[in-house]
Amino acid sequence: MAELRRLLIANRGEIAVRIVRACRESDIAPVVAVAPGEQMSLAAEIADATVAVSSYLDAGAIVRAALEAGADAVHPGYGFLAEDPVFAELVLDAGLVWVGPPPEAMRALGDKVAARAVAEAAGVPVVPGSAGEGLSDDALIEEAARLGPPLLVKAAAGGGGRGMRTVEDLAGLAGALAAAREEAAASFGDERVFLERRLEKVHHVEVQVLLDDHGTSVHLGERDCSLQRRHQKIVEESPSPAVDGNLRADLGAAAIAIAERAGYRGAGTAEFLLGDDGEWWFLEMNARLQVEHPVTEAVAGVDLVRAQLAIATGSHLPFSQADVSLRGHAIETRLYAEDPANGFLPSGGRVDLLDLPRWPGVRIDTALREGDVVGLGYDPLLAKVVAWAEDRPTAITRLRAALEEVKIVGLATNLGFLLDVLEQPEFRDGTAGTAWVETAWTPQVPELPGGALAGRDRSDPWIAFGASPDATRGVTTAGSHAQFRGWSYSLADDEVAAELAPPGGSLLAPMPASVLRVEVAPGDTVAAGQVVALLEAMKIQVQVVAPAAGTVSAVHVVAGAVVARGDVLIEVQEP
Repeated sequence: MAELRRLLIANRGEIAVRIVRACRESDIAPVVAVAPGEQMSLAAEIADATVAVSSYLDAGAIVRAALEAGADAVHPGYGFLAEDPVFAELVLDAGLVWVGPPPEAMRALGDKVAARAVAEAAGVPVVPGSAGEGLSDDALIEEAARLGPPLLVKAAAGGGGRGMRTVEDLAGLAGALAAAREEAAASFGDERVFLERRLEKVHHVEVQVLLDDHGTSVHLGERDCSLQRRHQKIVEESPSPAVDGNLRADLGAAAIAIAERAGYRGAGTAEFLLGDDGEWWFLEMNARLQVEHPVTEAVAGVDLVRAQLAIATGSHLPFSQADVSLRGHAIETRLYAEDPANGFLPSGGRVDLLDLPRWPGVRIDTALREGDVVGLGYDPLLAKVVAWAEDRPTAITRLRAALEEVKIVGLATNLGFLLDVLEQPEFRDGTAGTAWVETAWTPQVPELPGGALAGRDRSDPWIAFGASPDATRGVTTAGSHAQFRGWSYSLADDEVAAELAPPGGSLLAPMPASVLRVEVAPGDTVAAGQVVALLEAMKIQVQVVAPAAGTVSAVHVVAGAVVARGDVLIEVQEP
């Protein structure tokens, strides 16, 4: 059995902080890999040491950094290289302990096409689709005609909604295939895509499993991850309001069957879609720790990071399935740097003010500090706010009360959206499915009370004598920004300046972003809806399309440029 004394954490942000703290409890010295610009991060500050790497995606550099730091093991966190079997093999070949599943299992399950085959071999139903040997455009177009819309084009090596496109009409399939392939290649280095039927009115339910090297396999119940935008999760809870005891046992058995069939070890998550009629299908398996793991930790009483570390060293799981007891209800909300009033597009900027609540029964995982600058290069996750209580209604009430005390001023966040969602009847009664945000939620941005002024400084001695006048109205200001009922606002020097982003079809930048491509030049003729530029921020790609037919009269950006929200990109002269 291996002994871990020093661990390299090949990740950043809140998960790096989370792993550092697990190391502290396990008497392991944490070392954090830091990419350019990350040297002053919270994870770097609280680790025993740091080691520089060129990128979190440079597998060779990370392994060299681990050896240079004298580490015994590497923990990949999630995202980046966490599900890359080549990286895992490099770690093992270097004589280091890999805190994750065996590379062979990662290959079998990390690839969505291969994972479907594993599930079918284990006797588990999969979502209807086309993921056979023929994944060329011609083969997929032929299969799409057989399946019929609505469909999803999905990246075989993907996750997090990247490399995914919805097809409501087969006329748009060719474009969806091209866009998904391009995004998949950019995100995962693999352009393969496949088709799945887009199932309507379903819950997204996932099962947490742990398997050791000694034949013990357990599941820790399920999480409901149905509230999503752009196929990425926003709210997760355990247990699912759509799952009863019998279904929990069935899903758990299916998850373990798939993992065992693939030779899995460590912590993993099998994801399923659950129909209103009780029918269910395997979707995919994540061969890593999940972002939403805290809700399972809360109800199962198991520290999943410490379990990963123990399994990686060859230890026995200290409990069996019969010992697993789920208690109470936990809900997690993901606080993102994004603007729900602008299609949940990413935002960025300096955190002028940060105040997070300290509340009984509430856990906050974050690496964010006041004064930090949220850039465009990484995922927009700022913090995870998790509430536990004896039952679901109490957990919802506790979570909402805690969120009402969150203050993040300086950039747009989804806090107002989260507060609103927790009050919606469909969420309260557990019926909101995966399409609810897109089809049923409408942003209701409250009007900021008059008199909110920019430039309020909390060090102002006059404010120190008592509460700011804005506070009595629930308005929090810092610099040129304000927060009211969780929503973010930009302020003029002496009055509110309502700043709503242009619609997606505008030729203005709908978000701060990097320009990936410009598709037109001055003098070109464009049709309404034609893609004229492609932007990227926080791993989200957004197409800018011509709002009407016309002639391009000016192009103000080039590939590689960084633009702010509202910047003019391209001008089109209508006939």
